[in-house]
Amino acid sequence: MLPALVYRTVRSADPKCLWKFAWNFGLKGMISVEKFKRRLKRGEYFPAFLHLSIINTCNLRCQGCWVDVTARDAIDVDALNRVITDAKRHGNAFFGILGGEPFLHPELFTILEAHPECYFQIFTNGQAITPQVAERLRRLGNATPLISIEGREVVSDERRGRKDVFARTLRGLEACVEAGLLTGVATSLCRSNIDDLLTEDWLRELIRRGVHYAWFHGYRPVGPQPNFDLALTPEQLVRIRRFVTDARARLPIAIVDAYYDHDGRALCPMSTGISHHVSPRGDIEPCPILQFAVEDIRDPRGVVETMRTSTFLKDFRELSARHTRGCVVLERPDLVKDIVRKHGARDTTVRGTAMAELDAITPRYSQWLPGEEVPEKHWMYRLAKKYWFHDFGAYRDVAHDAEDRARRLRAVLATRE
Repeated sequence: MLPALVYRTVRSADPKCLWKFAWNFGLKGMISVEKFKRRLKRGEYFPAFLHLSIINTCNLRCQGCWVDVTARDAIDVDALNRVITDAKRHGNAFFGILGGEPFLHPELFTILEAHPECYFQIFTNGQAITPQVAERLRRLGNATPLISIEGREVVSDERRGRKDVFARTLRGLEACVEAGLLTGVATSLCRSNIDDLLTEDWLRELIRRGVHYAWFHGYRPVGPQPNFDLALTPEQLVRIRRFVTDARARLPIAIVDAYYDHDGRALCPMSTGISHHVSPRGDIEPCPILQFAVEDIRDPRGVVETMRTSTFLKDFRELSARHTRGCVVLERPDLVKDIVRKHGARDTTVRGTAMAELDAITPRYSQWLPGEEVPEKHWMYRLAKKYWFHDFGAYRDVAHDAEDRARRLRAVLATRE
């Protein structure tokens, strides 16, 4: 698997893109995590990675989207550059760029060009990526497009609220591959697409199309118009994990996941503290789907000191980690409401209905399924996670709940056999 992946990546990706990935993301990313771990030992805090939503506006209308896609909020570039610069001083080099649709932000390239020593992963539907846009990304070399595909022709149109979505997205994907970009495909797996896209045939098609990495994650029924019928069952969540660990050991395509450690134990990046989120309005939020905040990036102390001293973020991490290794929004929306009220956190949505949306969520299983852990099979993923992506000791107090939770889960699975 690994030699074939390296061979086809070296042959297909632009040398500058490869170098920026290896240096800015690879080496600097490892250093960033090591600095994060040292800060934790000193009782200090600042995440190793930041996710930055730079715009709300989007050309699609996806089911379960939590973003105010009809709003025109776009992050102030000067403020964002101060955030990135402040984070760089503390060892950060990797940033996720989200939306809405990031390529609709008129100054996206201004942001990328201002920080050539950083690496950016751009979460995009790909429809605004023309050959000219892809070529500009190639010249910079410090960004990888992660293009979301939610199904083939029929399912994509249904999931994303527009016509001809699949074909338009593939055109953007082809432009990225032809330009020599390191290119990924992300899929929010749900009941309507899991049988089509969680397959070896689909991964082999991505390989034929020149895609270098894939990212599967579970659909979260949140936002103003969640579709609870699309939510995954515990059996399907286990199926995803088993498929990913098996495919990573056999196929020449990298597969990302952010919700398990090397032993297959569930984790939440927000709870572990390795990542937090900045909204298009500059609000500092626990994660993209938790749209509540106390602080914002305009604090004159800078983003590092603001996050370091935030009791809201600290309480959110610790409360979540005490009760679940999974997604606190899906499993314990009551805890989210409690901590929002405790800190008087503001609703950061334009629509102003985030609390009502929490009330509408029916608690369900997420990635924490005790007794169903699937360890990594491939040595590379196992080693990388063991040293640079694990729970960082966040879940010391959650173990007492695991046995009871496992019994309840086994009962659920037994009733569905």
